[in-house]
Amino acid sequence: MESIAIIGMSCRFPGANGTDALWTLIRDGGDAISEVPPDRWDVDRYWSEDLAPGKMCTRRGGFLDNVDRFDAAFFGISPREANDMDPQQRIVLETAWEALEHAGIAIAGRPPSDTGVFLGMNNWDYYRVSCTDRDCLHAYNGTGTMIGLGANRLSYQLNLRGPSMTIDTACSSSLVSVHLACQSLTTGESSLAIAGGVNLILAPEVTIILSQMGLISRDGRCRSFAAGANGYVRSEGCGIVILQRLSDAQRERRSILAVIRASAVNHGGTTNGLIAPSGGAQQAVIRRALDSAGLRAGDLSLIEGHGTGTPLGDAIEWRALRAVMSADGANERSCAVGSIKSNIGHAESAAGIAGLIKVILALGHATIPASQYASDPNPYLRSERGPLVLAAESRPWPSLGAPRRAGVSAFGVGGTNAHLVVEEAPERPAAAPADDRAQYVLPLSAASESALATLIRRYAAFLAERPEMSLGDIRYTAACGRSHFRHRAAFVASTLTELQEQLEAGRSIHDRDEHADLFLRGVDLDWPALYASSTERIVTLPTYPFERRRFWFDEPNDEGPPREQRQRLRSRAASSIGTIPGGSSKKEIQ
Repeated sequence: MESIAIIGMSCRFPGANGTDALWTLIRDGGDAISEVPPDRWDVDRYWSEDLAPGKMCTRRGGFLDNVDRFDAAFFGISPREANDMDPQQRIVLETAWEALEHAGIAIAGRPPSDTGVFLGMNNWDYYRVSCTDRDCLHAYNGTGTMIGLGANRLSYQLNLRGPSMTIDTACSSSLVSVHLACQSLTTGESSLAIAGGVNLILAPEVTIILSQMGLISRDGRCRSFAAGANGYVRSEGCGIVILQRLSDAQRERRSILAVIRASAVNHGGTTNGLIAPSGGAQQAVIRRALDSAGLRAGDLSLIEGHGTGTPLGDAIEWRALRAVMSADGANERSCAVGSIKSNIGHAESAAGIAGLIKVILALGHATIPASQYASDPNPYLRSERGPLVLAAESRPWPSLGAPRRAGVSAFGVGGTNAHLVVEEAPERPAAAPADDRAQYVLPLSAASESALATLIRRYAAFLAERPEMSLGDIRYTAACGRSHFRHRAAFVASTLTELQEQLEAGRSIHDRDEHADLFLRGVDLDWPALYASSTERIVTLPTYPFERRRFWFDEPNDEGPPREQRQRLRSRAASSIGTIPGGSSKKEIQ
């Protein structure tokens, strides 16, 4: 397959709102697991130390903050519809927008495109907590909670005409989504792809079921490949990557974060149980990905394992990895193994994309990060010989005369396996030197005055920490790589220092450039045409500052059902789960 460039990404995971925060958490060996917050359910009501029937064995998990918050106005969604939208759909909209901006893709106002959307998603907790009263059901409950509309909502909002599909292969959903996106790009079906996954835990039922199955860690620790592994920790999150054929990305002067050399998907077939993993199938999917990439196992120096922290699953995965990595000369050097689940828990349908983003960050920082608890490996693994080494501490990642490469695995509980071979980005041409005599226009805009003010402050803080950035690259990305809204500001400067002073003062200066003046008057300039002959590049800049407010199924609004129906809905939901998601206690809503 043609190599696929990863040109943008964004994420929200426990303890990490954004990729920079995620890298800090991983680099510092952070643990983002906490007790179940009261806005999800009453943990005392459902937890049982001896795992009584109908109870769960854990009080902990990985949870996002403010899942009830959303910038509905930005996306043109009414309050009533926003209230009934699964917050997974809302998070995907905002995270995908951030990832597109990170890639320098100005999506709003563009003609329909063949951009594909591939989303891993299988949790329908919002339906469980919101659709408890038949008298209150209406059309928005359907469009708001249908799993299949997770991807379709994004395609609809952004007017994308490529393939649009929600994928459910359990724990491998998001990595399978990336695989399908790569295939769509390779065949020419899509010219750009948005891929990833999302997962929110809003009701107790699934945790109860998994506890009764013996899959959940009682002490809330995901000890991937480590001693004392006793199950996995449920977690939330959303991760999105923007993909493009490598040749197209280089031609369009994109910032390439990493390259997917190949991907593969298979199934374990008949095993000794429906949810039992197949080591042979895991070996086969990794070998298929390596063969497609034209690489040997020894070309990999890091494996981001599935690593759920279940004793049986970890042992089977390690044995499969050892079999692949010990063949074909792979013993020539060691290969580190880790799992992001040890930091943030198992994000289920978003687990694979979490592992991929971790690897992208590791490649970008030329660092192999430590995996939590790896200093005390599973006794079974300690007795094994071969090239595999648990990443017990962070260390520099040498290139050894070849591109750094890693494998990323995700295995679904039903048997669907996925593996990606990921390589560091090719070296990028240096930025063109700035012309001190030239006037560079920085156009900024937002959907509201307050958002614009926030955006200006973000740029000022961002550029203050990056004095080495090219002023030409900054203006080119802000002009050509962003959608432009009605509230606008323009800054005209010859040097980065001058631009920094204007941003910090909040002074919009436009009288020195006719294009800046037209932009402020609301004219939609053809920025790509204006800069068609330039050699400037897309670079990373601050993304849109969403103005989020609370939207939840129990929120009253002028368009909603009558007051007595809302009251009945809230009371029934409260009696079924103890608390209302979003923070209202049972007492408060009666």
